[in-house]
Amino acid sequence: MILSEFIKPESVMIDLPAGSKTKLLASLSEQAALALGLPVEDIFQAIHNREKLGSTGVGDGIAIPHAPVPGLDVPFGMVARLKKPVDFESVDDIPVDIVCLLLMPGQSSSTYLNVLACMARKLRSSKVVKSIRQAVLPEQVYAALCEEVA
Repeated sequence: MILSEFIKPESVMIDLPAGSKTKLLASLSEQAALALGLPVEDIFQAIHNREKLGSTGVGDGIAIPHAPVPGLDVPFGMVARLKKPVDFESVDDIPVDIVCLLLMPGQSSSTYLNVLACMARKLRSSKVVKSIRQAVLPEQVYAALCEEVA
């Protein structure tokens, strides 16, 4: 799976304000709903229900909230670098400043796992994460994500 198949340049935001985990997920749900033409409530509920199972804060200031969403035909992703880190109940208790929202069609678990694995691989690269944190423009974040990681 190639990242550009599910994240587009216009789906990258920098300096997103978020006062809390819930406000952040609500904001991302609104942005995704606008991009996808789906009800914001469906998106927020799917993400919120997934977070109830356990935090998607994977550590090192990174979270990858993900969920299947009714009515979605293809995987969709968004990346946000936050203006200020927020508590995300991460595995290492480090506040999150990089969030990658992944929304999936409900029917294919292999696609779901491939998309999630693709994003996780990118964010394991300290070079990619450093580039995201230093980016001035959304285009720079997107370029860092699309770079081949050795």
